[in-house]
Amino acid sequence: MKTMENRKAVVLLSGGMDSTTLLYYVLKRLNITELHALSFRYGQRHAREIEMAEWQANKAGVYIHNIMDVTCLGGLSAGVSALTDIDVEMPDLASLSDEERQQPVTYVPNRNMIFLSLAAAYAESKGIEDVFYGAQAQDRYGYWDCTVDFIEAINNVLSLNRKVAVTIHAPFVEKTKKQIIEI
Repeated sequence: MKTMENRKAVVLLSGGMDSTTLLYYVLKRLNITELHALSFRYGQRHAREIEMAEWQANKAGVYIHNIMDVTCLGGLSAGVSALTDIDVEMPDLASLSDEERQQPVTYVPNRNMIFLSLAAAYAESKGIEDVFYGAQAQDRYGYWDCTVDFIEAINNVLSLNRKVAVTIHAPFVEKTKKQIIEI
């Protein structure tokens, strides 16, 4: 990673623990001078996430906090994801079989790829090269878009940009929830 001193960055901010910790990590440890936060309304069952993202962005003093409306994603995943459909039962992860853990009903199809694509477009339009998201080790079990392989692949695609090559960073991708809390 290039030095971030006196740089701009974009952070995906859901309002949850991982992204909130990431927000402060990027702001304080990487000395970003202009931090943009992006949150997404994607038809999620828990609207409180957006409220918390707004609160955290204000508390952290981000330069700009944008909330993007991609509620069509909720419609696309109707009947499939417990995060977007109240008729799909929210599972107790401990009770899932190994097969169900491969891609549990809490998975929203291509959510992170869509969010990161939108974040890359936003970053490029602002001349920002670095986008951060809160992928972490414990999500690898059922979310292919929270893996090192995914990050490498999406960065390979984004490196094709001829003018503003945006890079996706996931500094917590090898960290557990406990390690993130310790940060």
